[in-house]
Amino acid sequence: MYEIAQKIKQAGGTLYLVGGAIRDHLLNIPITDKDYCVTGLTKEQFQILFPEAKIQGKDFPVFILNQTEIALARKERKVGKGHKEFEVLASPEITIEEDLARRDLTINSIAQDVLTEEIIDPFNGREDIAKRILRKTTDAFAEDPLRVYRVARFMATLHQDFVCIERQCKNFTVQKDEIINQEKINQPIVNFTTEPDTLKAMEQLKPELRTLSKERIFTEFRKALASSKPSLFFETLRQANVLEVHFPEIANLIGQTQPEQYHPEGDAYNHTMIVVDNTAKLTDNLAIRFSSLVHDLGKGITPKEMLPHHYGHDEKGIKLVQSLGNRIGIPNLWMKCGKTAAKWHMKGGIFEQMTPKKRVELIEAIGKSMLGLEGLKIVVACDKNRYSSDLQTTLNRVQFDKLGEECLSTISGERIGKKYPNLQGKAFGEKLHEERINWIKSIDRN
Repeated sequence: MYEIAQKIKQAGGTLYLVGGAIRDHLLNIPITDKDYCVTGLTKEQFQILFPEAKIQGKDFPVFILNQTEIALARKERKVGKGHKEFEVLASPEITIEEDLARRDLTINSIAQDVLTEEIIDPFNGREDIAKRILRKTTDAFAEDPLRVYRVARFMATLHQDFVCIERQCKNFTVQKDEIINQEKINQPIVNFTTEPDTLKAMEQLKPELRTLSKERIFTEFRKALASSKPSLFFETLRQANVLEVHFPEIANLIGQTQPEQYHPEGDAYNHTMIVVDNTAKLTDNLAIRFSSLVHDLGKGITPKEMLPHHYGHDEKGIKLVQSLGNRIGIPNLWMKCGKTAAKWHMKGGIFEQMTPKKRVELIEAIGKSMLGLEGLKIVVACDKNRYSSDLQTTLNRVQFDKLGEECLSTISGERIGKKYPNLQGKAFGEKLHEERINWIKSIDRN
């Protein structure tokens, strides 16, 4: 980008690296995206300089040059409700500081001159990175309701272990006295927190959250679910008092008590957060992670007089998975897996105590489901594990997947077809089921 920056400089402009790339560098996170901003040029001037650049965007120009996004510095003014109701002004007179002021969080409101490597940090984003604080950049935060879900998503995706902020800042040629003092730099900060005024700003946006498209919500949800600690997404929304807007099924788990001897971790909400975080430690498969998130949704509608018991919550949860999925645009594959987990996780948890007939019913149903035996095993293991630090031990104790796979492959349709060549239709299916039950009985005897 250096040659591009030189060309822009000769024309009277300046090229800056902005936002997430600088944040991720300071946090020692692999940089997957680099966004750039140009000041001092008009759209027409940029097009003359780089005629090969492709332009996209209706409201403001963003150029694609060498597979990289370059935007002109801009200011925005809210003219209505929702995520899209903005009036955008892109002008050569707009400074980089003005462009940064419209961004959501201070940690994303940092720029670096590509030529001089000078850091532009008017809102002390580096200090907030060092202190691990998510803080709104300006009161302009309140102009975009999507920022509520972005903050919650950042809480999940930026969760990581300690990194050396001082070393990373030096890579950006930042003097330590420009950021914060030496003592603060070397503090072992473990996790981000959301600053109280930012939480209040998120809550004030609550009336506008329903103007967001399900696609926008799902994008942030998906990124959070892919993080190492998805629970932080929901906990941040809970702290901002907005969880119930798009995730009422999750919010309804709060305060739904459970039998203490089986659930010392607390209510159904705490339990669900632990389960989904445990699942994130075992698999990158987002359909399985989603299944863990929704496995106990039925507990959210248990009548208060029935608590702490949740009889029938497995069946009740199926409709709630569909409801949540429809609201935020969950993929059909995920929804099918989630419904399977809701319906069968209880039986998977007591598999060894069930009769051979019931075990075969589970094996056959899950074996042909989108979740699969291994997927249900992960959900069940994380459901059982709760506070145990050794997830792998719990996973190894859940054995129905291996037994199920062996049963299905040993007593296959092909084998029954050869053994009973005259059987067809319903009779064939019944014989296959019967032979599998007998096989399980023989395993029990031996």
